[in-house]
Order: sequence, then structure tokens, then C-alpha cells
Amino acid sequence: MRARYGVPLGITAVGAAGLAYAVGFEVRSFRLRRITVPVLPRGMRPLRVLQVSDIHMVSGQRKKQRWLQSLAGLRPDFVVNTGDNLSDPEGVPEVLDALGPLMEFPGAYVFGSNDYYGPKLRNPARYLMEKASGRHGLNGNPPAVGVVHNPWTEIRDAFDAAGWVGLSNTRGRLKLDGIEIALTGLDDPHIKRDRYAEVAGGPESGADLSLAVVHAPYLRVLDAFTADRYPLILAGHTHGGQLCIPFYGALVTNCDLDTRRVKGLSTHEAGDHTSYLHVSAGCGTNRYTPVRFACPPEATLLTLTPQAP
Repeated sequence: MRARYGVPLGITAVGAAGLAYAVGFEVRSFRLRRITVPVLPRGMRPLRVLQVSDIHMVSGQRKKQRWLQSLAGLRPDFVVNTGDNLSDPEGVPEVLDALGPLMEFPGAYVFGSNDYYGPKLRNPARYLMEKASGRHGLNGNPPAVGVVHNPWTEIRDAFDAAGWVGLSNTRGRLKLDGIEIALTGLDDPHIKRDRYAEVAGGPESGADLSLAVVHAPYLRVLDAFTADRYPLILAGHTHGGQLCIPFYGALVTNCDLDTRRVKGLSTHEAGDHTSYLHVSAGCGTNRYTPVRFACPPEATLLTLTPQAP
């Protein structure tokens, strides 16, 4: 009896323990990633940029709200929000409460698909099938129908009232103690709302630094930003793979980006130029899949430093 059932029961027990850890602990084990990126002109003082992404707020997530509020203690020079703030149409007050202290700092934002539409229950295996077929989001798929429309305009209006710069298929600037930051952003490529032709042309003259911002790091977008010679691209969307295999990494990215660059700092090449790319693993999950494994929820503090001589 032991020889016949011992191994299957052991595997079941390990699986149950892993699921309990993913649901009960890791998904609430918030972390801060710290990285340094040498993209500033020589002689310029370092800048500290806090990137928050993929909050996917659901009403009642108090620990997540408190953690996001605590990030204001980092005193960043400015904040970049790379979208997917909601996973619950009723979550707008919690999002604004959580981000309230950060909205005291200069900031900029783009939206993701979950800002516009409520999530649907879906089979997680579909992410693997989409990877195999090369079809992600609405790229080549029929438009979404029968979806819940989130009250995203309330978030937009609050961000705008705080002075944050909206970057949905447009450009904007931040002024920081005599330093001018030019930002170029796109609406979410995952649902085909990106319009690069409206912002093409590369970094603006007269700015001390130009940054590119987008929610989902699709290759067509990364190619365009890099070919236009942006030194740094900030994105989110991937959740870092969300369910990863220890010592192996992510299985999917939910877009056409390779899994090697699913989170953290990397580079992207297009034409004769190389840009830095930072992809945030985000700090939330779809409300229907509230689990993370080997991929803790995070925000990132990027310290931008002068380029090497």
C-alpha cells in the first residue's frame, strides 16, 4: 500500500503546500526592487524614479494599500505609474487612497487594459496556448465584447488634478528643480490602443532626459522607441510571469516579449541603437488568479545616474 500510494500522496501534499504559499503568503509579500541605470548626461545629479505597476486593486486589500502608501517614504524625485490599477470596478477609492501620498510628488502615467475593462475568469492554460500560437491580447483577435467597463476616468481625473502627466499616445514634461524630463507614452498595445505615429520622432530637444513609457512591452513598441533612440523604456503588464519555476523562471509574459526579460532591467536593440528596458513585475494580480509563486509583488526604485565617460 505504501509503495503504491506514497509518491502520489507526497506530490499532492507538496502541491497543496505550494498553492497555500502562493495564495496565502507570496502574493502579499511586497518587495522593493532597487536598480541603477546610467542614462543621464554627464555632470547631472542622480534622479530617483519610483515605478509602480499592475496594482490590480480589489476592494478590501488593506495590506497592499498600506504598502503603497509607505513608498512615499522613499522620497522619489518623480513617480511613473505604468497602468493596470484596477481589478474591481469598486476599487477606485482604494487605488486613490493607496496612491494618495505618492501623488504629492511629480508623476506621469499610462493606462493598461484592466484600467478600462474588468477582468474575466479564464483558463490559465490559455496563456501557454497564446504563447505557442504567437497571438496575445487583441493582436489579431476579435475585439473584446461583453466586458465590464471600469470607471477609469475617475482615476485619470484624480491623477491630472494631482499634476501627474497623462501619456496615452502623447508627450509631456516634468520640471524638477531646474531639470526638464521629457516623456513619451503610448496607450496599451495589449488591446491595440497604441498609436506610435502620433508620438514618433524621438527625444525632444531642450530636455535634460527623455523617457519612454508604455504598459505592455510588445516588440513593435520596443522597436519603435529604441529606433527613435530613447535611452530608457519603462513598462509593466507581465507580472514577472506570476507563476514561475524556481531556478528556471517564467513560462509566459502575456505578450511577445521573451521570458528572459520578463522583469527587471535589460536592454533592447533596434536598428543601430540600444535602449535600456525596465519591466516591472507589478504588485497585484487579476482578481480571479490571486496567486504568485517565485515572483513576489514589487515596485521599483530606479536611480538614474550619468553615463560612463
